[in-house]
Amino acid sequence: MTIREELEQREHRNLSPDAAFSDRSRGRDEDEEQCDLRPVYQRDRDRILHSKSFRRLKGKTQVFLAPEGDHYRNRLTHTLEVSQNARTVARALLLNEDLTEAIALGHDLGHTPFGHAGERQLNAIVPGGFRHQEQSVRIVEKIEKNGRGLNLTYEVRDGIRNHSTAGNPSTREGKIVRICDKIAYVNSDIDDAIRGNVIKDSDIPRVFRDMFGETLRERLNTLIHDLIKNSRDTGEIGFSDEISECFGDLRRFMFDNVYVNSIAKKEEGKAQQLIEHLYNYYNGNTEQLPAEYLAMIREGSEEKERVICDFIAGMTDNYAVTTYRRLTIPQMWSVY
Repeated sequence: MTIREELEQREHRNLSPDAAFSDRSRGRDEDEEQCDLRPVYQRDRDRILHSKSFRRLKGKTQVFLAPEGDHYRNRLTHTLEVSQNARTVARALLLNEDLTEAIALGHDLGHTPFGHAGERQLNAIVPGGFRHQEQSVRIVEKIEKNGRGLNLTYEVRDGIRNHSTAGNPSTREGKIVRICDKIAYVNSDIDDAIRGNVIKDSDIPRVFRDMFGETLRERLNTLIHDLIKNSRDTGEIGFSDEISECFGDLRRFMFDNVYVNSIAKKEEGKAQQLIEHLYNYYNGNTEQLPAEYLAMIREGSEEKERVICDFIAGMTDNYAVTTYRRLTIPQMWSVY
């Protein structure tokens, strides 16, 4: 018996009957030999962790575009916070922690440079639109590893595709990530907004401070404890009614007072113009795309506009700015 098989048996002994068991996965699009050490979801987690798209998350905006300071969240730190919260919940509910972690680490791979401002701009100009959750799946299926993709299991891809508000993941582990994503970004965005003087502690209505607590630690503690307790009591992944309603109100408060705040968003127009300029440039100069993207077009497997979108969406903030400068600003030169 291999170590992987021993771990699969351990799952059946230790996890809830409601867990997604590794040896019952719906599998991969392309069959491949099993690893002798790692069950399938652990293997998927490792593939995401070692991907180029995952490494690029450190250079992508979370909410605050180009903040001055080292302590603001970026897309990578957000992803790690989602993973930590989701693993805590999954472990407490005796669900599959490897699957939960794989979904969490992969859920935002498709995010654009400049956060949701970049996403909105690509959605407006690219035929067929753009949604970061669908782009995340596209990355792991078609873009990573020079077009071969990561060949992840169905359950991981389903959790990534359905992590946004309108999604409905097929596994309990995916449902945990969907909620923990909201827990992470609402609370970390409060923390960053206060640090950036967008709002003050006293601006947060008393009803939210009374319900969730005064600090980041207290808010996370309240929400995660409620999610675990209510999920155990009801058998369904979710908050209690009282917490759910109040948390929804807190999210709306953040949208009204932070996500559209002029301080946080003052550079978004420039970022969106930059995205549109890059798209138009490569649409007229397709031969300037990197070789792996150009090959997708020449092979006839993908529409030109979608491949250009893939390239731009994969850029970090700094790379997008550097590319824009190279294409638009005359360079110094010398004959010597």
